[in-house]
Amino acid sequence: MAQLGTTAVLAVVPEAGPLLKMAAEADPRVVRSGVPAHAALLYPWLPADDVDDRELERLRAAVPTGPVRLRLTAVERRDGFVAVALPELRAVATALRALYPAHVPYGGRFGQDPPVHLTVALDADAHTATAIAERTAVLLPIDAEVTALSVVTLTPAGWRELAELPLSAIS
Repeated sequence: MAQLGTTAVLAVVPEAGPLLKMAAEADPRVVRSGVPAHAALLYPWLPADDVDDRELERLRAAVPTGPVRLRLTAVERRDGFVAVALPELRAVATALRALYPAHVPYGGRFGQDPPVHLTVALDADAHTATAIAERTAVLLPIDAEVTALSVVTLTPAGWRELAELPLSAIS
């Protein structure tokens, strides 16, 4: 479980919102309330107190210039976990992870460099996970475009955005 003050760098994917809505209709406990559909590119990152202009500039320098087009096509299910693969964001995640090698994604729970994905459901029971995976597959493919990355922190009131990093040409 994430601790208060934890930060993450996310690629928000609003077009995938219906997938989370559908999962929440099946069981509201399997989605993170208040968190939009996203791919975590670097989580956990720095403590919120350490996120300053210098660190944000380091991130900006590492990310691509221009939007990243996505096509959500493949549903993955393992136990109570349901996700959609986002291989188009792999290069972005790899660049950010290389910039901060001490910040192993998910604390190393899924290896040093896990595939980028959009979580649809987490900690669902087997029956619910199967149903969500099947319903998710019916809603695919979804075309999307990531135009910015979002730096968020966990507060007592939930996740809050600290900064937005547009994926546009840096002047």
